[in-house]
Amino acid sequence: MIKKIFLTCMAAVLATGAFAENFELQKYTYPTPYAVEKLQAPTGKKIKNVILMIGDGMSLVHIQSAWTCNRGQLWLENAQYIGLSETPIVNRLIADSGSGGTALAIGHQTIYHAAGVDAFGTPQPSLVDLANEKGLSTGVAVTCRLWDATPCDFLASNVDRDEEELLIGQFPDTKVDYVFGGGAQMFRPEGRFDKRDIFGELKSKGYNIVPTYEEFLKYKGGKAYCVPFDVDTPLPADRKDMLAKASLKELELLSKNDKGFFMMIEGSQLDDYGHFNEIGLLMEETLDFDQTVGEIFKWAAQDGETLVVVTADHETGGLSLLGGSLRTGSVEVKFTTGDHSGVMVPVYAFGPGAENFAGFMKQKDIFWKVKALLGL
Repeated sequence: MIKKIFLTCMAAVLATGAFAENFELQKYTYPTPYAVEKLQAPTGKKIKNVILMIGDGMSLVHIQSAWTCNRGQLWLENAQYIGLSETPIVNRLIADSGSGGTALAIGHQTIYHAAGVDAFGTPQPSLVDLANEKGLSTGVAVTCRLWDATPCDFLASNVDRDEEELLIGQFPDTKVDYVFGGGAQMFRPEGRFDKRDIFGELKSKGYNIVPTYEEFLKYKGGKAYCVPFDVDTPLPADRKDMLAKASLKELELLSKNDKGFFMMIEGSQLDDYGHFNEIGLLMEETLDFDQTVGEIFKWAAQDGETLVVVTADHETGGLSLLGGSLRTGSVEVKFTTGDHSGVMVPVYAFGPGAENFAGFMKQKDIFWKVKALLGL
């Protein structure tokens, strides 16, 4: 019941844009650490597939804190090359998920709160669009509602990310193959002011609507949407390894295309818990994302022709790590804002072509590097 109340309150806060702030010292101990393996990176040079993983709001401090909580080990440490991404946008020093994610999705800096458009408000093709035009398969898997900024950056376009109904209304015209996430209420007529049946429109475009997560894991058919939650997916402790399993399922389906694929995976709720200044949930979500990274790295290591790039759109919460213990997996932190901050964000790369992501880069450079490596 407490978790249900929390989710209800969180949805209400997200709708109003108001966030609680807690700048007092917080302590958290991660109760059950998980094991991490040293992976053998692929030795080949061919890049057939690219997986872009985004930890929404994730900075080096989030990663260092999560590393401490997991007793000094993370799957991210298997990355072969590491870089830093600058995140300023056209009209502000500090990006949001709309503008930061847009740079990753379309390769253009844009204005604050825009999604999928350049600085002049003109829609530009995303990596999903370009991959589909080249005959590659495409997929998106997130832990947030699909009307949130990051999935919309890749699947829709508008100068204002808050026009969520409009953005979701563009999904039937986006030629993505597989989508997993939350937000079903805005796909149904009763959840929309315009009363459009987005699920119905998707069906008319040849999509299967898979109603539950469990059914999606068994799915064998053609292109599909699985949106089994009205808003976000459950809290990390409740959904367990859902993001990892849903992502691996999409990889199974995407791999049927001999030409290759592009996939975007987002650990979305890092951003929410950073806004809420809630260190326990933030660490659970960050460590869930790292375990998903581990499953994707393992898949890519076995495949041999898949490049995995892990980064963030911006930092959220102004997190400071002030103390803790590797032995007990505990951290002592303070948040300095309930909003985003302007620190650089990390870039991790694993697989063929990983060397292209070392050093300093602009956020939009990640798009152009992926585009070139996939020959889009």
